[in-house]
Amino acid sequence: MKKYIILIYVLSAFILFSCKKDEPEPVVPPTADETARDDLYNIMKSYYLWDKLMPTVTKETYPGPYELLEAMRYKKLDRWSYVQDYADYLNQSQAIFVGHGIRIGLDINNKTRIAQIYNKSPMYALGVRRGWIIKKLNDTELAPVFMAGDGEAYYNLIGPSTAGVTNKFLFQTPEGKDSTITTTKTQFTLNTVLHYDTLHLKTGITGHLVFEQFVTPSNAELETAFAFFKANNINNIIVDLRYNGGGDLTVLQNLAAHIGGSSKFGKPFLTLTHNEQQAARNKTYNFGTVTSAVSVGKMIAITTRSTGSASEDLINGLKPFIEIKTIGDTTNGKPVGMYGFKHLSSYMYWPISFELLNTAGEGDFYDGFFPEKYVSDDITHDWGDRNEICLKEAIYLLENGSVSAKGLYDYHHSVQFNESPERINNAYFIEN
Repeated sequence: MKKYIILIYVLSAFILFSCKKDEPEPVVPPTADETARDDLYNIMKSYYLWDKLMPTVTKETYPGPYELLEAMRYKKLDRWSYVQDYADYLNQSQAIFVGHGIRIGLDINNKTRIAQIYNKSPMYALGVRRGWIIKKLNDTELAPVFMAGDGEAYYNLIGPSTAGVTNKFLFQTPEGKDSTITTTKTQFTLNTVLHYDTLHLKTGITGHLVFEQFVTPSNAELETAFAFFKANNINNIIVDLRYNGGGDLTVLQNLAAHIGGSSKFGKPFLTLTHNEQQAARNKTYNFGTVTSAVSVGKMIAITTRSTGSASEDLINGLKPFIEIKTIGDTTNGKPVGMYGFKHLSSYMYWPISFELLNTAGEGDFYDGFFPEKYVSDDITHDWGDRNEICLKEAIYLLENGSVSAKGLYDYHHSVQFNESPERINNAYFIEN
């Protein structure tokens, strides 16, 4: 009897053990970032321009979309695809900014200056302008930081792009006086037209436009500027794109129409081509229809390495129609664009999705557009000052048909930082 009892216990234990072993593993749902990663993987496989050239990856190896995109990029050509926080995208597309609204640069004499300031910046209201010297930031000498090219030290000094962060600046005004200004970072809407005026030259009346980025609010600003140009009967235009990294394709269409004139409305401007999977999306974009078109004979573009994407496509797209020359520095070299893919309310994905050609079939400018003459970004003068050497050279080129004598300016690259680490802003905001 005891043997039977022992056998029953052994059998029972075996049955219990077997039941536990056969129980399915609990299903662990993917994390939010894993779901986002998988979504990006599918988008890249379908829409990426270089879909046949990107590295083969196992997506599960990567914790989220940022790491996956870096692994999948075709690094030989792609310097631009990126993942963006969705809230940042909304702010960027509506030109909403948090900060002091300034760009700081190092001049040829190793002095740090305001290279750019938005007109809704609190400091702008206090009279601070492009060209002002900054001696100290929060009691720290600023020039050595820029001379070392130490972006991390600069961002630590100026603090995060958060409303309420306060900084103390010691300026030297154009009159040579010291001025201490303590100001707080705030949220405001950027102006993308930084300056516009007319220049009365021996070749006629020339429009002068300083344009910083292609975003939806730009359309109203451009309309105001070109209404002024039209009323003043300009025949040529200087477009300063030195800090313009690109943006919205529809804003580009409108700016091209303003410059090209009403005779171009609705005519082919740029053609977008995709990978074979998305060939049905290939499309020609036409010049827009705008109220204050001016139709100019010549356009001089002022460019730097920060001039990219839509800015370059403005130059390339207008080349078959008007005479265009550039001065300053070689442009960024981005003949391709992105679609924006929204993932829930968490991310925007910006993979390179298409290339752009003008009506002459020209594109592929990965080396950028080379200037007629290399001229340094002169941050010692405000916009519109004819002593500013980029503007001065553009005027000379218009009036004389060629650049000034070689060696007139010593070219140097100005080290510059915005208030927060700068993402290349050359994405076309076409949300899929």
